Amino acid sequence: MNGYGPISSVYDKLNAEIDYAAWADGVEAVFDKYLEKRPELVLDLACGTGKMTFELAHRGYDMIGADISADMLMRARAKQEDESILWLMQDMREFELYGTVGAVVCCLDAVNCLLCPEDLIKCFSTVRNYLDDGGLFLFDVNSPYKFKNIFADNAYILEDEGIYCGWQNEFDKESGICNFYLSLFKENEDGEYRRYDETQTERCYTEEELTAALTAAGLDVIGFFGGHDMSEKCPETERFYVVAKKNKKN
Repeated sequence: MNGYGPISSVYDKLNAEIDYAAWADGVEAVFDKYLEKRPELVLDLACGTGKMTFELAHRGYDMIGADISADMLMRARAKQEDESILWLMQDMREFELYGTVGAVVCCLDAVNCLLCPEDLIKCFSTVRNYLDDGGLFLFDVNSPYKFKNIFADNAYILEDEGIYCGWQNEFDKESGICNFYLSLFKENEDGEYRRYDETQTERCYTEEELTAALTAAGLDVIGFFGGHDMSEKCPETERFYVVAKKNKKN
């Protein structure tokens, strides 16, 4: 599993293009389509700095935010104002809650950070264990197309005010493992830049592999979509949005 150290301090800036409000609209559309009523309690699994956690909390949901990274949770707590959110430092493969929840959301390809099929099933089984009967599990993954054509062995530069991040990829087509070597240069108060190096790793999963893992965990697959608005995926879809459900009969 990946940990986030220095990157946690600039994570939100590096992902500033993400429209969490639109994403949350999609989450609620899924709730309305596949549930009899919207859930009251929702878990944001691998919540990071809590952007989706806060977005859903502001819409009236009771929220739990769980993440393995103390640094990311520290950033989330620092942003909290009057929201009533329970933050837990938990491993997504074997987390523990105080009871069940109506839905679990897991955003920004955290599932790709599970590097073997056994861990994938562990995570999905734990999700199922803490879902209400009929509860929903919504997550996204980077698609095989993205790993093979966008990540590949390419290099990228990410820049923002006071931040410069060099990003070199190394993708092994046989194992499906992609290493991301990040070199972050962050401006200090005195105007000097300090360098931080970090390695992140993800695994490419096919639709068939994800379906098999969900089924093995006792979850029914509702669909794979090309956007958080439940749009149809295509061969060049870069991110799959997956909806699964805990069958009341399981």
